[in-house]
Amino acid sequence: MNNQKTSNFLPRLREKDKKREVFCVIRKKFVAATPEEFVRQQLLHYLINSKKYPAGLLSVEKSLKVNGMTRRPDVVAFSHNLKPLLICECKAPKIAINQSVFDQAAAYNSTLNAKALLVTNGSITQSCLFNYSEKKYVFLKELPSCKELDEI
Repeated sequence: MNNQKTSNFLPRLREKDKKREVFCVIRKKFVAATPEEFVRQQLLHYLINSKKYPAGLLSVEKSLKVNGMTRRPDVVAFSHNLKPLLICECKAPKIAINQSVFDQAAAYNSTLNAKALLVTNGSITQSCLFNYSEKKYVFLKELPSCKELDEI
């Protein structure tokens, strides 16, 4: 999704108690329709429909411990053998994609040891692979499909 547009994404919306909500395709419930949530739902649509990540192998905002603190990555994609493949950090469109955002995703990876990271604000997206032998990130032109990433 590196600066690629996610086409044909139409979120399911409703208004409840005078608040706008969007349906989360993974959590199977309506959640507050914040700018960040729209980015997350757009990303989930892209992962599932364009990159063929199985919805059943995606988790959204599941708690994990990072340096003794509870954190919640926006999206984690797992392989069929349930090993983390991809950690995604979503930001609202007005939030810049910078080193701080990347560091947040990398901190999650210190616990999860995924193969790839993705950071996005809906219009700017960067993805990278972690080269464990050289202990460095390699940025990608395009995110691999689920199958491709699993085979790396």
